Amino acid sequence: MRFSGAEDKWRARLGTLRDVVRQDLVTRQLAEHLPKSPCHVLDVGSGQGTQALRMAARGHHVIALDASRDLLRLLEAGIQPGMAVRTVQAEAERLGELFEPGSFDVVLCHGLLMYFDDPGPLLADLARLLTSGGMLSLLVRNGDALAMRPGLMGAWPEALRAFEGDHYVNRLGVQARADRLGELTRRLAVHGLKVREWYGVRVFCDAVPDDEPVPDDLEELLAAEERAGRTDPYRRVAALTHLICEKTYISHT
Repeated sequence: MRFSGAEDKWRARLGTLRDVVRQDLVTRQLAEHLPKSPCHVLDVGSGQGTQALRMAARGHHVIALDASRDLLRLLEAGIQPGMAVRTVQAEAERLGELFEPGSFDVVLCHGLLMYFDDPGPLLADLARLLTSGGMLSLLVRNGDALAMRPGLMGAWPEALRAFEGDHYVNRLGVQARADRLGELTRRLAVHGLKVREWYGVRVFCDAVPDDEPVPDDLEELLAAEERAGRTDPYRRVAALTHLICEKTYISHT
């Protein structure tokens, strides 16, 4: 996958402000929708495992899948006694052969869809793996506000191009693709996935430098980002869109 060439840059930015805001907001937004009792969770493209480990700390049984052995080692180093976490090194394209349909109550897919020119097959696999009534947490690049980041950074030619298309070069230097909420909602419906709620992630902090450290007033910053992420019109211009979807019927696609 295209992301593999930027893995070192990704690891270097772990723990910076942009990373912390993304991970903490997603955790807070997820918490409102997770089952109360322990359930079976699949984290597709888990990376260093921030969300997988937090899910396991809540008592859920987690399988974390990623193509990178180095990132999975970071995840494994964070597993605490009593956590039910298993790692699988594999490309997301192999989901269909690795897991039986209806195997999971919750599936996470964060920051992965943007690296697929055609997201259809991956969305179909994610839907198939869910039980009826199961939940998909999907974090994507917000195509409806693709011009915001380059505009705020003064990259005017890039901002102008972003109004017309859905492809961009991300801050890791990788060619990627954004999803517009309306179109993605329709794509998900084809596979029996209904969007129950959606949020914005990184409304205010997306354009800060890549190495921006976490400030002393982090809690106030997170409170403002969390409020903006659930409030119109702010959430519509966030860098990322977080969709909470419910599997409403068994798809045979």
